Amino acid sequence: MPSVAKALTIAGSDSGGGAGIQADLKTFQMLDVFGMSAITAVTAQNTLGVTGIYDVPLEGIEKQIDAVASDLGVDAVKTGMLSQPAVIELVAAKVKEHGFPYLVVDPVMIAKGGASLLAESAKDVLRRVLLPLASVVTPNVPEAEVLIGRPIRSREDMLTAARIIVEEQGAKAVVVKGGHMEGEPVDVVYDGRESLLLQGVRYETRHTHGTGCTFSAAITACLARGDSLETAVRTAKDFITCAIREELGIGAGHGPTNHWAYSRKR
Repeated sequence: MPSVAKALTIAGSDSGGGAGIQADLKTFQMLDVFGMSAITAVTAQNTLGVTGIYDVPLEGIEKQIDAVASDLGVDAVKTGMLSQPAVIELVAAKVKEHGFPYLVVDPVMIAKGGASLLAESAKDVLRRVLLPLASVVTPNVPEAEVLIGRPIRSREDMLTAARIIVEEQGAKAVVVKGGHMEGEPVDVVYDGRESLLLQGVRYETRHTHGTGCTFSAAITACLARGDSLETAVRTAKDFITCAIREELGIGAGHGPTNHWAYSRKR
């Protein structure tokens, strides 16, 4: 039988199903990649907000990663919610121990409803410990501002941030997502040699919960199946555009995106 591409998400669980490991696994499945998970935290949340966060003990996280890596194998891994410094350090150690081919870091910091998902003390550890291992980092503008410690007000600032994250903080590549900027959204991709601008379309909708998770998961799935970084990023952009455009319209707050939409386009 032909081998199947396999991707591991190390992230938090979203009981509402729109973000976190739920969004990641749905995305992997839609892109023909077998999805596996190591849960770092359980959140109680819906489209209206987060009402509880319950961290998984370090031993539990470690055993989940080891169980997957020792038997099933991992072609690419992505990280999402890593709320505490010790969790980040553990995940970094496991990435090095198991030699995962690709690491996609989604620096999750704030939930769509405004709840903080990353302890203040963890931000520096994320920069120092995890970014140097990353094949690609996928911050939105507010997250990129935290990573570089300065405001981002223009596309030129986005490119400067991208260069800092790669050239000074050690990531191999970065996608600075422009959805928080005014006007039509433009993402800046930089791999240390070349920069690429990905033009997007802004849709007026409140159903955008889990967009960051879904976008980074799509990149992870594509890298797992052997696509180039540019192909992976372009596919992810197409995937999340479809997921936002064809909204599901469920929930009274920030509703989830539509993970079926891309497969229907195909």
